[in-house]
Amino acid sequence: MEKEEWKDGVGANEAENSFSVESNEIEQSKVGIMRALVEAEDPSAKEEDDLMIRRFLRARDQDIERASNLFLKYLSWRRTFVPNGSISTSEITNQLAHNKLFMQGVDKKGRPIVVCFGGRHKQNNLEEFKRFVVYTLDKICSRMPSGQEKFVCIGDLKGWGYSSSDIRGYLAALSILQDCYPERLGKLIMVHVPYIFMTAWKVVYPFIDSNTKKKIIFVENKKLRSTLLSDIDESQLPDTYGGQLPLVPIQDT
Repeated sequence: MEKEEWKDGVGANEAENSFSVESNEIEQSKVGIMRALVEAEDPSAKEEDDLMIRRFLRARDQDIERASNLFLKYLSWRRTFVPNGSISTSEITNQLAHNKLFMQGVDKKGRPIVVCFGGRHKQNNLEEFKRFVVYTLDKICSRMPSGQEKFVCIGDLKGWGYSSSDIRGYLAALSILQDCYPERLGKLIMVHVPYIFMTAWKVVYPFIDSNTKKKIIFVENKKLRSTLLSDIDESQLPDTYGGQLPLVPIQDT
């Protein structure tokens, strides 16, 4: 009887592995089909690798048509919004002056850690803030370890108040993240969340797609350190949370 049960277990594992291989093959096939479609519409798509195609495909639940439309919109947006290929620090001096975004260390899955101090953000020039978001995401993506595609963000809202309640800015940042950098966010850990923030959160929440919602967690202050250490080794945890790494401003990484 024990032998038969063991056989069943092996059979189940083999079936699972077979399904995984088959799913990968189907996805690879869809990447090829999508590439042919988007390159026919926009030859500049040839400059993007298969991982980029795959991220857009996954963001649209393997729907080739929807993923292709999103990807083509991204290419058009990129040419218009980032005509020089990158955002320079001279274009976002006011945003950088607030010293609100840092990058240091990796979590236990090897994903880069980004720390964003939301309370330091103030409502100001929307276009410059959008450029700051693109600058930040490009910087993060360029610092991805080999074989890694996603990052983890600690969203620290200590000191957040109505002067930080930039709904237009939040929605713009969300749109850029979801539509232009899909499948880049691995996890968003919200900490030091004041009660008044939930007013802004209720406005923004309906615009967050279902895939992104699954990646967001809110942490109580009393569980902050234990929650962070469940994902991040102390040697990689920013020192502001009791870890060993000093925070490094995003522009200095």
